[in-house]
Amino acid sequence: MGILNVTPDSFFDAGRFSSFDDALARGLAMVEEGAGIIDIGGESTRPGARAVTEEEEVRRVVPLVEALAARTGVPISVDTSKAAVMRAALRAGATFINDVRALREAGALDAAAASDAGICLMHMQGEPRTMQVEPVYDDVVVDVQRFLLERITACESAGIASDRIVVDPGIGFGKRIEHNMQLLAALPQLLELRRPLLIGVSRKSMFATLLGRPVGERLAGGLAVAVTSVLAGAHIVRTHDVAATIDAVKIVTALRTSGYRIAETDEGERL
Repeated sequence: MGILNVTPDSFFDAGRFSSFDDALARGLAMVEEGAGIIDIGGESTRPGARAVTEEEEVRRVVPLVEALAARTGVPISVDTSKAAVMRAALRAGATFINDVRALREAGALDAAAASDAGICLMHMQGEPRTMQVEPVYDDVVVDVQRFLLERITACESAGIASDRIVVDPGIGFGKRIEHNMQLLAALPQLLELRRPLLIGVSRKSMFATLLGRPVGERLAGGLAVAVTSVLAGAHIVRTHDVAATIDAVKIVTALRTSGYRIAETDEGERL
């Protein structure tokens, strides 16, 4: 899943693709690089990000969805929590909804249920502006798994077929570094939800903590997590760096096809 932010305050893109022409060119380039989905976002969800109106988000997103849907055969995803933006993007040709609030905003569940779009339900503690202010969990893996199960159940109760649903543990969304690492280590447990698993860590601040790297130097860290996540069973990797991530995932796929397995010691530790 290639990330295409059309916001002036994206933590990584920093507005590079906020013009229509630049965003369209980047989207087409990601398709050429092999992206299986293009995920278009018109509102930043980085820590401290300011909210935008639904009218502004529609203005940013819909023309780009329409243009990419007309020019490519790649599924287009809209990264939004607003029902009005979902409906407008779906009319313009989007076929997937990626919602960091897991369809909890007013009207979002109904908008998704009225479509036949795929849906990604993500876990986030708090709101983007404050989510990194002392997040606390009893057990982050159990808490995230329980939340995602509750949202899957809510979707199914609203008439959304389970085979339309993808789940995302929300790495970096209301989580400290230890929470992120515990979730990544527990991906097999999250697969017990029996839904495809999306992982997004591209260029995130966890790599500043782990590696001491600025945002422009975090590619290697993101690739390491992409590789280990796919080995652990993740189905979708959301990334700014499409070509490099595809290369890494191709190697993992070749290894798994050749019989590669994660070994365990006599003490049960995974190697």
